[in-house]
Amino acid sequence: MTGRIAILMIVVAAIAAGVGLYYTQVYAYYDEIPAEVAEVKLTAIETGEAVPVGFENYKGIDSDSSPIRFRACFELGEGPDMLAETFQRYDAEPVPLVAPGWFDCFDAAEIGADLEAGTAVAFLGTTNEPYGIDRVVAAYEDGRAYEWTQINHCGEVVFDGDPAPEDCPPAPEGVN
Repeated sequence: MTGRIAILMIVVAAIAAGVGLYYTQVYAYYDEIPAEVAEVKLTAIETGEAVPVGFENYKGIDSDSSPIRFRACFELGEGPDMLAETFQRYDAEPVPLVAPGWFDCFDAAEIGADLEAGTAVAFLGTTNEPYGIDRVVAAYEDGRAYEWTQINHCGEVVFDGDPAPEDCPPAPEGVN
């Protein structure tokens, strides 16, 4: 009888630990971003500076635990053809990362497929804010847009412990 109780306690503890781990990864570390404080920026071709752009119907999430957990869905007033006249396209490969299932407006697989098919166009939001991380905005003709963060080529090298490439700004103290 004592062995059964010990096994039951181990199974219950394992289930509780699994549920706790699942909850922390999927829900606990994410915060919703209120539309009132949200800001969407795109990098201007002319100046190379990221400038705020207008948007509507914003839904966003972020986390202090990782700089690549940011995701957002919103509408822009312009399609990609108009945006391309003023703002820089994203030169690197845009790779939207999967959002938690409960953040259902952001479908990384669909956005990625649309970027490959050319039905969406990726623009540079901001770069190296924080160091090694880019914000990417995918825009559609119908005005839908999605934003996420991804590691850029500077971050890939520096986060592996190597010195920053020559075309990158120097890494801040303590980043590696």
